[in-house]
Amino acid sequence: MNASLLGPELVIVGLGLALLLLDLMVPPERRRWLGCVAAATVFALCTYFIAQSGRTGEVQTAFGGMYVLDGLAVYFKALFLLAGGVVLLLAVDWTDHAGHAVTEYFVLILFALAGMMLCASAHDFATLYVSLELVTVTFYVLTSYQRDHVASLEAGVKYLILGALSSAFLVYGIALCYGAAGTMSFTELASQSPALAGSKLFQLGMLLVLGGLAFKVALFPFQVWAPDVYEGSPAPTTAFLAVGSKAAGLVLMVRLFGSVLPDLTLKWEPLLMVISGVSILYGSLCAIPQRSLKRLMGYSSIANGGLLMMGLAAASKAGSAAILFYLAGYLFTVVCAFVVASVVVQRLGTDDLTALAGLHRRSPMLAASLTLSMVSLAGVPPLAGFFGKFVLIRALVEQGASFPGWYVLIAVALAGVVISFSYYFRVIKAIYWSGETAEAPPLVLSPLVQAALVLCLAGMLALGILPSFVWEAAVAAVAGLRL
Repeated sequence: MNASLLGPELVIVGLGLALLLLDLMVPPERRRWLGCVAAATVFALCTYFIAQSGRTGEVQTAFGGMYVLDGLAVYFKALFLLAGGVVLLLAVDWTDHAGHAVTEYFVLILFALAGMMLCASAHDFATLYVSLELVTVTFYVLTSYQRDHVASLEAGVKYLILGALSSAFLVYGIALCYGAAGTMSFTELASQSPALAGSKLFQLGMLLVLGGLAFKVALFPFQVWAPDVYEGSPAPTTAFLAVGSKAAGLVLMVRLFGSVLPDLTLKWEPLLMVISGVSILYGSLCAIPQRSLKRLMGYSSIANGGLLMMGLAAASKAGSAAILFYLAGYLFTVVCAFVVASVVVQRLGTDDLTALAGLHRRSPMLAASLTLSMVSLAGVPPLAGFFGKFVLIRALVEQGASFPGWYVLIAVALAGVVISFSYYFRVIKAIYWSGETAEAPPLVLSPLVQAALVLCLAGMLALGILPSFVWEAAVAAVAGLRL
């Protein structure tokens, strides 16, 4: 059965349960250290997976092939652990100021992290559904964690209703796929891939599965929840939702459409292109009038989901590797923005862009971090966002000779990038050139916030200036795909 492969996930779950028990013994004023211990453990596991990333060793399976540990799984586990560690650092600082019980919040983040790690290794529809629901159900609680804030409760209700709808699509689609193929095993589905690509019943089932996964990535037409939930949720939750939940949906898409059902992917290229293009334009255009930083990031997430979808639509190993690399840069960039948003909301009580006025005087580090985050998201060199967009567009250019429609999608992507300059640089304008007159007191940052910012800034710069290590790891991770 090889159950030892599940060791890292069991460590994360066991750590969460241990924190719940320790919460009964530790005085309230010391419980923040439980979050620090959790973050240190997560970073230690992340270091292990980073060391393993890029190695093309033997593919290992457990539980009758329902769980797989290959290059793709190792890469995404490292990504999830890195995101979880930084979010835990931010959560410790956030709970210090929020006045809520802290340990439960740390535990929920750990359980969501365990679900994401299981998503990376899911190799059966049953494992896929259970792991994805573990992530989703945990986020139902995390989004509405601030019970005394109407906006947080509203975000939780919206995410619950739309999340339940997407889960219904997913489970019904899985049922149809099982009815058409007679199996839920990805290994057996892969062996039937050419025949299943022509089955109408199986195609309908996979269309519903795609809809359920598109909700996690905030892709059109399942994107309407993102801005409201991003705005109302606590900042650490939003950061983890923006990176972790999106990556969980994408790893399942890459495995399903890149390894298990490549014939169906080639047949659905026009559909995937439309989803990608509409998501890019919708997110970019709707972000223009936004005044809330977190809401702006919600629409930005939709546009970035569309960009990531281009790699899947390309139906090539180069496109899949581009997705993996882009997600690594996106992690550092987005988490950095939400660290700043968390501090601003805690100290000023609002995330309106007007609250950023004079931020460069109150906290030069916060101002510089948010500026570099926006510049990276816009795709300006030499930061991570530029190289991420470059490899995605390059993957489409390589496909252009086979189908001229790719050039249309490239044009849409470039238009989205140009539009994004207007709202990303409006944030920078609010920081440095807002015309403020009153002098406000400086914002003092905790060591944990400073550590999170330094880590994110280092990641953005490293992936933009020296991207070869992560790019080679991404290429090695997708080497086993069948596209």
